[in-house]
Amino acid sequence: MSTRKPLTHTRVLDAAMTLVDREGLQSLSMRRLGKELGVEAMSLYHHLPGKEGLLDGLAEALANEITSAVDERPASCMADWKSDLRSRCLAARTVVMRHPWTPALFAARQSIPPSMYLYVDQVIALFVDNGFSYQTAHRALHALGSLLFGFAQELFSPPVSGGNLDTQKTQAEFEEMAENLPYLSAMVASEMHQSDEPAMGWCDSQTEFEFTLDLLLGGLERLRN
Repeated sequence: MSTRKPLTHTRVLDAAMTLVDREGLQSLSMRRLGKELGVEAMSLYHHLPGKEGLLDGLAEALANEITSAVDERPASCMADWKSDLRSRCLAARTVVMRHPWTPALFAARQSIPPSMYLYVDQVIALFVDNGFSYQTAHRALHALGSLLFGFAQELFSPPVSGGNLDTQKTQAEFEEMAENLPYLSAMVASEMHQSDEPAMGWCDSQTEFEFTLDLLLGGLERLRN
C-alpha cells in the first residue's frame, strides 16, 4: 500500500514557497515543483491552473501571512495610531524579510489578493479615524509601501558563495576611496560591521528601516487635522 502523502492545494503552495525561499522566483516551474513533490508536473494542474495560478496562489499565501502577523500583535502595540501603524509595518516586514521575493511577486501580479485589500482598508481606517484626510491616507499608503518593499531589495550584496574576498585589494580600494572621498569613507568606516542579514550587506537594515519609518511617522503627525 502506498504511503505517499496526497497532494492538496495547500501542500502544493507550501512546497512552492519552500522552493522559492531557497532558490528564488526564477527557479519556480510546474516541472521543478513536481520534482520537489515527487509527482509528475501534470498532476499539479488538478490543484492550480498553471504557473500563473501558482504565482497568484503564492501572492495570496503571502498576503494571508502578513495579515496573520498583524493580527497576532499584542494589544500594547495599538495604544495610539502611531504605535499601531508602526507595529503593523514591523509585523509586515518580518514576513517580507522571511520571503524577500515578496516585492517582485506582488509587482508582477495583475490583481491584489483579497486579504491584502482588507489590510489596506484597515490602514486607511486607522488614518481617517485619527484625523487624517483621505488624500493624506492615500499618499501615506504609497510611502509606507515603498518603504516596506524598498528595504527588502538587495542594496548591497555580500560576495557570492564560494568566492573569497581579496582583502589586500579591498584595503587598497578603501585607502584610495579615503583619499578621494573622505566623508564617504569616514561614514563607511564608522558604520561598517558584520551582518548575517543578506538584504543590505554591511548595513543594519532593521535599524535603518525603523529609523526611516519613525521619520515618516513623525512627518505624518504634522499633517493631522
